[in-house]
Amino acid sequence: MKVSLTRYLVEQQRAKGNIPPQLRLLIEVVARSCKSISRAVNQGALGGVLGSAGSENVQGEVQKKLDIIANEELIQANEWGGHLAAMASEEMDDIHVVPNRYPQGEYLLLFDPLDGSSNIDVNVSIGTIFSVLKKTTPASDVTTQDFLQAGRQQVAAGYCVYGPQTTLVLTVGDGVCMFTLDKEEGAFFLTQENVQIPTETQEFAINMSNMRHWDAPVKRYVNECLAGTEGVRGKNFNMRWIASMVADVHRILMRGGIFMYPWDKREPNKPGKLRLMYEANPMSWLVEQAGGASSNGQQAILDIQPKGLHERVSVILGSKSEVDRVTQYHLNTHHS
Repeated sequence: MKVSLTRYLVEQQRAKGNIPPQLRLLIEVVARSCKSISRAVNQGALGGVLGSAGSENVQGEVQKKLDIIANEELIQANEWGGHLAAMASEEMDDIHVVPNRYPQGEYLLLFDPLDGSSNIDVNVSIGTIFSVLKKTTPASDVTTQDFLQAGRQQVAAGYCVYGPQTTLVLTVGDGVCMFTLDKEEGAFFLTQENVQIPTETQEFAINMSNMRHWDAPVKRYVNECLAGTEGVRGKNFNMRWIASMVADVHRILMRGGIFMYPWDKREPNKPGKLRLMYEANPMSWLVEQAGGASSNGQQAILDIQPKGLHERVSVILGSKSEVDRVTQYHLNTHHS
């Protein structure tokens, strides 16, 4: 019997009580948004959604038409439901407070509406990443400060990958499960429960073209992988790099490996390129919930106390033994 996302959430709520009704609604609305975004992505050139929108987001990155469509979809779907106090997105400078005409809930939603947008026009997997926090202050005005909670405080996190299948990957702090979109029925159905990242791995994902800019510990780790059977690792490694974090993390959840987007010397004052709140935190929680690990080289990403909405971070995540090794290399050398 196929178990739909709604049924799964209701049964989880009943059995374990770890999904309050408001949170269940929120997850369902996000899933519905992902279905709409999936349709737009699938239409591609037919829907006139490819190419650049000719504008820039808060990060100074050129926005694709689909970035804006996805962002609008998530805001419009979520603001009227009564389960949210405010939203924050990689595509918006400031937080988006739920308008007064709608009831205010107690949750905060953060999202990267379309991750990997450099891949949109070339038909490579992209995705939506989301993170849910609970508002800790009383129901007065919401400020950016409400969002600045460490990743451990997340109450739900996940992503939807728009690939050959559209797959929704979710955690509410009780393991990781995957749902696949049945396009005939227009619903997500449970296809995998209790996802575990394989501990033994022979794959690493990093943008090798930046090698000359890396710090010594990252160079050391990658060089050991490249040395293969003759090197200290005693085995050959494969390299993967999709430049779509969703697709790279999805592969790691399915078959192990390590993903790194580390600090580098090109912009030494920036800790990294990926965003802590919309990308690193939700992905790190999913990876930890699946038995993996996630680090910025010094500490677990989920323990970082954010100072700003669009804060960046160095990311090393995946199979625990590999992440521990890279972290150890960092701790053994002082930052140059």
